[in-house]
Amino acid sequence: MATPHPDLERRVDRNTNDIASIYEMLTEHQAELIKHGRRLDGIDRRLKGIDGRLGGIDGRLDGIDGRLDGIDGRLDGIDDKLAAILERLPPAA
Repeated sequence: MATPHPDLERRVDRNTNDIASIYEMLTEHQAELIKHGRRLDGIDRRLKGIDGRLGGIDGRLDGIDGRLDGIDGRLDGIDDKLAAILERLPPAA
């Protein structure tokens, strides 16, 4: 039986080490991806909560806008009445 070529043995050893390093890197990357996924899930939950709160604020602002429209209408009516009263008054001397 022939003895293995030393150059071939070195290449096989190097390839074996490279493959082991690649698996180690993939394992590390997988762990990082899992951490990032968990963090993104947490951010997603927080954004959903914020979205709900903003929806509530939007509803309250719509209510305030309606109230202000009513006040604006009342002020227009008061302005018209005041203009009518001023027309009835005699001119200032």
